[in-house]
Amino acid sequence: MTRPDKLTAPSTGSAAKRERILDAARALFAESGLEGASLRAIAARAGYTAPALYFHFASKEAIYAELLRDSLARLQEAVAQGQGFRGAALALFDFYAAHPQDLALGFYLGGGGLAPRGLGGALDPLLNTALLDALAPLREAGGTARAARAFAQAVGLLVLSETKRIRLFGLPARALMEAYLDLDAPEDRP
Repeated sequence: MTRPDKLTAPSTGSAAKRERILDAARALFAESGLEGASLRAIAARAGYTAPALYFHFASKEAIYAELLRDSLARLQEAVAQGQGFRGAALALFDFYAAHPQDLALGFYLGGGGLAPRGLGGALDPLLNTALLDALAPLREAGGTARAARAFAQAVGLLVLSETKRIRLFGLPARALMEAYLDLDAPEDRP
């Protein structure tokens, strides 16, 4: 029995089973977070036994990594469609606004709360590289520091929006993101 440790594409014969496992895991991670989920629970939700999952994934962390890798690939596609820094930043914001579960996945939320987390081993560097690749259009158009500021602004506004705390300000999150980008434009700086 092979226990894959890398983020690899499945063979066509096992693709449907992998998708069923990933769908079950996605739902369970959204409910319970990484720490609250177990291989046994993922397997039960997918209709398999826990040992059957090892044919497809080495661990629950490998399952989580596969879900996050897919999310980051879709984010990269969205950000790449943006024109210039502003367009890329708004594409980032719009992607996560339309897919809040992907934002939660990227920050290991869903039952575990805010805390530094990772998957360990070789998975963290692979996923960090995937995130940097997704943010590449922002970095290329505005530099690393400006991209980091826009990313932080978008994430903060999206968290406020998802938790409904944005209502305190009576302003929509996207309009605040646009206003931030207007203020952050380099031509406005001395």
